[in-house]
Amino acid sequence: MKKFEIDDFSDYILYVDESGDHGLASIDPNYPVFVLAFCIFHKEQYASQVVSAVQRFKFKYFGHDMVILHEHDIRKDKGDFKFLKNKEKKDAFLNELTEMVKHAPFTLITTVIKKDLLMARYVKPENPYHIALGFGLERAYRFLQSDGQTDKITHVVFENRGKKEDDDLELEFRRVCDGGNYFSKHLPFRIVFADKKTNSGGLQFADLVARPIGLSILRPSQSNRAFEALKSKFYCDRRGKIDGWGLKCFP
Repeated sequence: MKKFEIDDFSDYILYVDESGDHGLASIDPNYPVFVLAFCIFHKEQYASQVVSAVQRFKFKYFGHDMVILHEHDIRKDKGDFKFLKNKEKKDAFLNELTEMVKHAPFTLITTVIKKDLLMARYVKPENPYHIALGFGLERAYRFLQSDGQTDKITHVVFENRGKKEDDDLELEFRRVCDGGNYFSKHLPFRIVFADKKTNSGGLQFADLVARPIGLSILRPSQSNRAFEALKSKFYCDRRGKIDGWGLKCFP
């Protein structure tokens, strides 16, 4: 096995998280989508700006930085976020959290799988997670191409979901990267799994952005403060087009 030197690694790192259930056996009529969000950080900016911003935010609201920012727990006022049952405190917390995400330097690539349409259109639909993964990796490769980084290894970090799920994900990840992609070429990505208790700012950002994007597709006319803060983050083409680039909906 090749021993990588420092110059073998790209300037970027990707953190990935999901929103919704990727299963097709039963579909939640209130949230019939599966969202997979890729947050792309330049490592130098991530280390010097993002990590410190997250820590300052946590120190202000919790007095320490061991709390993990989970979108579900924040929304439901659970666990460490019970104090958000107070409306004034929650408004202040969410305003500052939204501003932190808005000003953080990262690029967003997201796939939204409309599971109800997928079931209606295909007799034997593929796994929504696998579909979303392929679209995301292909677009992340285009992003790296635009910065001349495709000759180096870029790590893609996922949160552990369970042995079977992780094994299935790794197998599909390797299949896509070994040539099962739009370009029919090797993609320079390496998969990394992180324990659910890992206090990673990048994974927390990916967790925070996924559901607001799903809601923006399901209910585009509904007020969505979090999504508004993300609009400038999406990967786009030279004309600024997001659809099909930083935001892919399927089918």
